[in-house]
This record gives sequence, structure tokens and C-alpha cells, in this order.
Amino acid sequence: MGSRTLTPAERITGPGSDLSGLTVVVAGLGVQGLPVALHLAERGASVIASDARPADRLDERVQLLEVWDADLRLGADLGPDDVDLTGVDLVVPTAGMRPSRPLLQAAADAGVPVWGEVEIAWRIRDDSSAPWLAVTGTNGKTTVNTLCTAILNAGGVHAVAAGNVGRSLVEAVLDDAPDVLVVELSSFQLHRTLTMEPMAAACLNVAPDHLDWHGSMDAYVADKARIYARTERACIYNTADDVTRRMVEEADVAEGARAIGVGLGVPGPSEFGVVDGVLCDRAFVPNRYAAAAGLAELADVSTASGLPADSPPPDHQVFNVLAAAALARAYGVRPDAVAAALAEATPGAHRIHTVTTVGGVRWIDDSKATNPHAAAAALSAFDSIVWIAGGLAKGAAYDDLVTSCAGRLRAVVVIGTDSSELKAALARHAPQVPVIAVENRETGKDGLERGESVMRQAVASASEAAEPGDVVLLAPAAASMDQFPSYAERGDLFARFALGGA
Repeated sequence: MGSRTLTPAERITGPGSDLSGLTVVVAGLGVQGLPVALHLAERGASVIASDARPADRLDERVQLLEVWDADLRLGADLGPDDVDLTGVDLVVPTAGMRPSRPLLQAAADAGVPVWGEVEIAWRIRDDSSAPWLAVTGTNGKTTVNTLCTAILNAGGVHAVAAGNVGRSLVEAVLDDAPDVLVVELSSFQLHRTLTMEPMAAACLNVAPDHLDWHGSMDAYVADKARIYARTERACIYNTADDVTRRMVEEADVAEGARAIGVGLGVPGPSEFGVVDGVLCDRAFVPNRYAAAAGLAELADVSTASGLPADSPPPDHQVFNVLAAAALARAYGVRPDAVAAALAEATPGAHRIHTVTTVGGVRWIDDSKATNPHAAAAALSAFDSIVWIAGGLAKGAAYDDLVTSCAGRLRAVVVIGTDSSELKAALARHAPQVPVIAVENRETGKDGLERGESVMRQAVASASEAAEPGDVVLLAPAAASMDQFPSYAERGDLFARFALGGA
């Protein structure tokens, strides 16, 4: 049987490939797209590079594309009528571009491959490139990525965070010389990833999110599961999440790859867990059937979570540390590196961060909780809460979330233009809880100005409702883009007004 003929796009292999004669459309020139376009153009490909933003809102390096004779189209979305796809060999869209976009639908109809930046980054590696430790999940992936990188570095390993956080993967592959890359991957990125072979992979959890993008929960789960395909050494799953277990069971992995469970109980063989307040590894030890390696005291996790020293660490943060340790241990780092990393760790911005305590009321920013699953983790950590919630729902439902936290709520301050589902769930499952709806009273404003008006009212309403001993918790369970430029701006405004800012 003869070997299969390579498609033109499959010539993208290794960092020095000669890509002359290859025509590629790169749609979106942000953190991920611009390095892709620059690399392909430098290697000789004919690049059609587009972005809806004008040049003055893009990285100034976009001007280098003209040096490489790229066809630069800025200031408007590129549609199928704007490019002759019969002459195109590959389309590389920005990660968040929906598959339903006309350009991508037309490419699919024409049989033109559509790859993401992750696929390009994997293909341009060579035999000396650093292995990848890959992590995804509905929630916690940035925390785990950051902690895993810190653990590896504490163990003397040069690790670099990349992907959905940190550097562009293409830049990390081409410019750095690390021992290992810790790669955070969203479901959007995984959707267009075909050949990646991580050393170890983890899916932390799966809960409804981005269903408006994927079209269904089954499709969302299928894209998350792609992280385990071809994994070489360890497939790390959540023992409390049967979906992640099934993903591993059904994955087509490399021979010898092991399933490694992570949970909050006493670990069994090939698992990570907790024994008498100590985080333990029974997976990567000489005799996993008889012994466990102690990794760190459970109390250390509170400090890394940004909580007061006398506060027990929330379950999701304990799990995140264990998952990060499992990825790092799969690479081969020493057990004591976990404790060393936690001693230096600081919580990520907008993740259960205590902003201030005034009059016995603690104000906590968890603006990164952009879906119900993430908000549930924050709500479960406190007993009496004035909850600021709402925003762009992304197709999420709120019944389970409200049911689980109803007994903890003193009041709910609802923000967002897409809050009808949240209000309805509160009416059904927490009718006794006062609900204060914040309206955007300053019409004609957009962006940050509109967000300022909304958050100023929300903080004032929460302050009136809160009593000593309460927590005012910003855990929106929704995305921010309807009223704020980003979840970070949403959290910053919450902190500003909680601290008494005008």
C-alpha cells in the first residue's frame, strides 16, 4: 500500500518549513492570530490576514506582515465573498470565531481545512521541542495552569505557561527554550486541534458553558474530550466527575498512558487525594499500591487561595492544587516542589479575592466566575451572602445553582442585560430571598462608562442589604461583555466602589 499524499497544508511541519506556494487565510490578528500569520508569511506562504479592528487597535507588529507581502485586510470582517476559497489551502480563525461564521462555513463546504493556532503550534515543533502538559475544564484551568507552572519551576524545571493564558503557543514554541510547556486550552481551541500529543493531559470538570457556541452539551463535551487524544503518559481526570472519567475511558491514547484520578478523599492506587490534612500522591510513587507521597499540608492551600489564615480552603481550590500537582508529577518533579510552590503562590486576580472588610462585612471579588459551575464553587465557601450576579448567560441555566445556594443567600443584586433566566430561577427556588435588579440608568453610554454606572448601583444596593458577618460576593455566573469590557474590568470596578471610590 502506498503512502498517502500530503495535502498542501500538511507541509506545515517543523519550525523551518518552506511554505512557498501555500495560501493561508488568517482571520483575526490578536494574541494568537498575529504570531501565526507572521510565522507562515516568513516561511514563504501567501497570507491573507484579516481583522475587524483597524491597524491602530492592533499590535504594531502587524506592520511586519507587509514586509512579508501579506494581503492585509483590516477594519471589517472577512466574508466568503471577499476571498476566492478555491485558491486557499488553509483557514486559521481566531479561537473564539464561531463555526457558523459564513467564512468558516464556506471553507468547510469547499473542503478547505480549518485549523486553530494550537494545531499550527504543534505542527511547527521539532524533535527537540519541549513536551506539553495540557489542561482544560469548564472552570479552574487558569489556576491549575499557573500552579502547575509554579510547581515545576520550584522543582528546578524551566516551565512556561502558554495557550489560553500566558504566551501565544506559536511564540512559545519558536522563541523559548523551556523544559516543558504548560498549555491551557479552551473548548474553542480544542475544537480545531487535530494532531496534538501531550505528555500529560487533564480535564478538570465539565459543566454547561458556551452552549451557544458549540450548539449542544454533547458537542461541548466532545471538544473537551479531544485533550486526551494521543496522550503519551498520563490522562488526569476528576474522580467526582463521571464525564471526565468516561472521556479517559474512551480516549485513543498512546500505548502505556495511564489514567490518574484526582479527588478530595483518601486516594486509591493511581490517584491523588487528601489523607489527614495532607495532599498525597499514590500515582507517581515507586509502589503506588502500598505508599503515598505527602505533597503539602492542606492548610497551605488557604494562603494560596487568598483567604484568611483561619479559613478552611474551599474544595475547588484543594482540587486545583491536586490537579496541578498531578500534571507536574507526571512530568517527574519532586513531591516537595508542591509545598515550595504553595509557599510562594498568590491567588489569581478576580478569583475569590478579599477586597476589603468594612463594618464586619467582607467584600469578595470572584468576577472570573463566568458560568454557574464556577459561581457554585464560590458560593459554597460562605454561609451568609449578598450575591451580585448576572451578565451574558451564554445559554446557561441557573436552577441547579440557585437550588444549591438558596439557604446561604441574604439578598441577590442582579446585573446584566441577559438576566431573565437568573431572575426566574430565583423566583422558583429562592422566593424568600430579596432580589434587587440594577438598571442601567445612564443611557447613551457604552463600554467602561456603562459598567461604572451599573457597578456603582450594585455595590450601593449590596451595602444596604448586607449585615455584619455577611460576605458581599461578586460571582456573576455569566460573562461580562454585555455591560463591561471584560471580567477583569468588572472586578476592578467592584473593588473600586467597595473601597469607596467615586
